[in-house]
Amino acid sequence: MKNGVLGDTASLIRRAASLRLAARQLAEGMKSGSFRSSYRGQGIEFSGVREYLRGDDIRAIDWNVTARMGRPFVKLFEEERELIVFLILDRSLSMQTAASSSQGTVCPSRLEAASEACALIAFACEHLRSPVGAVLFDRDVTFACAPRAGAEQTMLLLSRFDELPRAGVRGSALGNAITGAAHMLKKRSLVCIFSDFRAAGWEQPLALLACRHDVFAVRVAAPADEELPRAGLVPFEDPETQTALFLPTLSPAFRRAWKEDAKNRQSRWHDACVRRGALALALSVSEDPVRALNRFFQEKRTDA
Repeated sequence: MKNGVLGDTASLIRRAASLRLAARQLAEGMKSGSFRSSYRGQGIEFSGVREYLRGDDIRAIDWNVTARMGRPFVKLFEEERELIVFLILDRSLSMQTAASSSQGTVCPSRLEAASEACALIAFACEHLRSPVGAVLFDRDVTFACAPRAGAEQTMLLLSRFDELPRAGVRGSALGNAITGAAHMLKKRSLVCIFSDFRAAGWEQPLALLACRHDVFAVRVAAPADEELPRAGLVPFEDPETQTALFLPTLSPAFRRAWKEDAKNRQSRWHDACVRRGALALALSVSEDPVRALNRFFQEKRTDA
């Protein structure tokens, strides 16, 4: 059976069922979060009645209830709201590398973690009846789909998230993917970018996208980004540039420098996102994506 990013074909339906169940909790966080500017009005919906107060519009009086109760009541209406969501998923080589913790435990790759998070959000959108679309990219934009609602759209996106990435393709079209999303989205949306942001030329497109949409940038990180396993002199190779180095993972000075460099890179990325109007979230491959995303939406609700 074919293996995919999210598992083998035989277990994909079972995986989808578990993701759909987990996404219900995430849907509540999205619904109650602070991204209210991403909701667009769809009309009005009757929500109940209350007693007439001086100054109310007499055209809103519910005459049937008024006749039954013997005193005036007015109708209440709520504006129907719809959250449009758009996902940008980085499938470049640097996202595909397997990761290990400082204890040597094998973790999911950045791509596996990001794909699962995207699948969760897609299922949450289905639960909310919200349109969801996506752009996937490596060196090129490999898939693009405008936001639509419904189970069929969810399964289309899930199948795309599960596709194995193209082998040996170097480079990242992060900036182009962000620009493409801005061109596709005609109405204000919540845009979620999942990437390691190991690319150039994405900051200006991000700023332009954030002018019209609510954007949160998710930097997918591995434990080894901050702390390497203690394994002696270890050969490392950059998957994008194929630059090879031997790193002295037992050296205290090297380990301190590695950790400090990771902290500085994280800080620069966070500041770049904030300056350009995006919300920044760091997602570790060792975290439960449901818990991490829920924490993010909880924080945004607190900030609202």
